[in-house]
Amino acid sequence: MRWALVKVCLAVTAMVVIAFAVPLGLVIREMASDRAFSDAERQAAMIAPALSITTDREELTRAVLSTEPGDRGRLAVHVPAPEKAADGTEGEALDIGTRRASPKDVETVRKAGRASITEVTDGFALLQPTALSTGDIAVVEVFVPEGEVSNGVATAWLILAGVGVALIVGSVAVADRLGVRMVQPAQRLAGAAHDLGEGRLGTRVPEEGPTELRSAAVAFNSMADQVVQLLANERELAADLSHRLRTPLTVLRLNAASLGEGPAADQTRAAVEQLEHEVDTIIRTAREQRPQTQGVQTGAGAGCDASEVIRERMGFWSALAEDEGREVRLAGVDRTVRIPVARPELAAALDALLGNVFRHTPEGTAFAVDVHHSGDAVIVLVSDAGPGITDPEAALARGATNPGTVGSTGLGLDIVRRVAESTGGDLRIGRSVLGGTEVRIWIGLHGTSPDRGRRGHGRRVARRFGRRRPKEPRTTAGPATSGPS
Repeated sequence: MRWALVKVCLAVTAMVVIAFAVPLGLVIREMASDRAFSDAERQAAMIAPALSITTDREELTRAVLSTEPGDRGRLAVHVPAPEKAADGTEGEALDIGTRRASPKDVETVRKAGRASITEVTDGFALLQPTALSTGDIAVVEVFVPEGEVSNGVATAWLILAGVGVALIVGSVAVADRLGVRMVQPAQRLAGAAHDLGEGRLGTRVPEEGPTELRSAAVAFNSMADQVVQLLANERELAADLSHRLRTPLTVLRLNAASLGEGPAADQTRAAVEQLEHEVDTIIRTAREQRPQTQGVQTGAGAGCDASEVIRERMGFWSALAEDEGREVRLAGVDRTVRIPVARPELAAALDALLGNVFRHTPEGTAFAVDVHHSGDAVIVLVSDAGPGITDPEAALARGATNPGTVGSTGLGLDIVRRVAESTGGDLRIGRSVLGGTEVRIWIGLHGTSPDRGRRGHGRRVARRFGRRRPKEPRTTAGPATSGPS
């Protein structure tokens, strides 16, 4: 494409140069010829006064030699013989100066009475008729060398040729730069499309070049972003769905633990552990391959009754808590609390938090779920009396896992946080009054985000439910590296 553009520009420029330079050169040649013959006419007119006064040879000879062309041998005067005198004698024709034109051409000009230019050896001769005092017509001949007729024409042609070559070279250079400006963005676009096709999802194209290629680059980048987003959503969905399988797996594991001893019981527990390991592998693989994406996107009008969902999930987990001897408390769900979160998403978030309680605290550990409606937000507090989390910031980091925690994928809190952030809220981890971990979910009702004042308001909420925060965190016996999944 680049060389094709250069060739086209070269051909067009050459045609333009030829179309203008050749006629201009011809005009310059014609102007040089006209200038030379105009000077010859002026020189011929210099002898006309002498011819109108006398036809004496000596007088005319002095007059011819007194002029510049006459002194250089370029001027001649042809005076015809006078008619017979009264005494019957005939006059003599006079030829003064150097003759170059033929007698026939001179006679033709004398009879026609018009100036004429005739070609002679080494140049041209201007024949100018001039009237004599006797009424006859004399002819003044001025020799114009061929060099004067074409004086300056060669220089003009060289200048025109130089200008033409400069125009052609300049146009080729400009065309080459334009070609590069057009070809390079197209090559980058083609290379980026090839890279994207090979799986390099971070490939993007600089939005440069002509308008059309810039628009194509914008469209390509938008398409690449959509591809990345679609793949991220697909992998995130796979991870979320796999994580939701951990809730029934937890139930199976707890039930399998109560089967006692025996080959069948051992096989059941081994199968549950194997299945849980496979689910963890799926979750980790999906998380390692996906790019960072935004929080959960809920459709317009999506929402549910938080109290109803929490009562339902607590009813499910209470049966397991009773089997393990855990004390459970539920508060703040006695009235309808509408939140802008889809029912499955809230259920998945609660299952993730309650599953962590069963998975990472010993049997018999108490836990509680409190709900508070503050007007512009809903606060859900999930607390337990377990060993707590040694590094809350690391647990809140997206995809972070506690190295000392077996079976943790780091996705549980990530699911909860994305649910909160999708409403403008947030997720925080602290020490509960029960001595273990307290997870606070702030769900905004109008897309508002929490601030420092609201954190103080969260403490007032805790006091409302009959709890007081200790001034210093308490340490409890148990594993030192307990963390959520």
